[in-house]
Amino acid sequence: MPDHRIVRSITTLAGLFALLALATADVAAQRIVRADSLRQIQSVVPMSGPAGTQISVSSDNLPLAARVHIAVGMLHAGFETIGQAAQGEWGEISASVQIPAASTWDRPLYVIALDGVFSPIGISDPFHVTNDDGMIRRTGRVIDEGGPCLALLDDNGLLYALAGELGGFRPGDEVVVDGTYSGSSPCRDGSTIGVARIEARDPPLGGPRTP
Repeated sequence: MPDHRIVRSITTLAGLFALLALATADVAAQRIVRADSLRQIQSVVPMSGPAGTQISVSSDNLPLAARVHIAVGMLHAGFETIGQAAQGEWGEISASVQIPAASTWDRPLYVIALDGVFSPIGISDPFHVTNDDGMIRRTGRVIDEGGPCLALLDDNGLLYALAGELGGFRPGDEVVVDGTYSGSSPCRDGSTIGVARIEARDPPLGGPRTP
């Protein structure tokens, strides 16, 4: 029998990640609209770090299950089970698991709780994988939210305040940003990227280039 702790699912979780596309108006806080059957995992500590980071997962609001698996996944991609969680008589779970070594710093991961037949029952807010220098990379569009800072709406639908020198980029520009991640913001609610490097996004093949 295969060890489910290291099983890589070939399922794309299309139904699960369709829920992630239903972002609320409170994108700044990076909250996600969920069906009632898919609960919010209440605590993942820490919420950022390099590949290989050990995280503690806990929640007391999940439905009772004979077995609870912990997985990580990305938007529009598959998931990987990385461990099992102990569950108490009232449904509370706790687990200590490791972010996979192959995780990349250019997109967030979501911690997913699965029941004994690998059906999703809970999902976390995004975990931000960093590189060895503590930075994340995001690709998206610069937007003006009306506050003191410009923001980046990335390709995963997450919104980040941009702190630092933007090199003349303006709202509407498509960019790639490297910088340090913070779960709070000095200029707006939500998360922040402290910009270390920003450049124009490569256009689609055959598309026009930004002047």
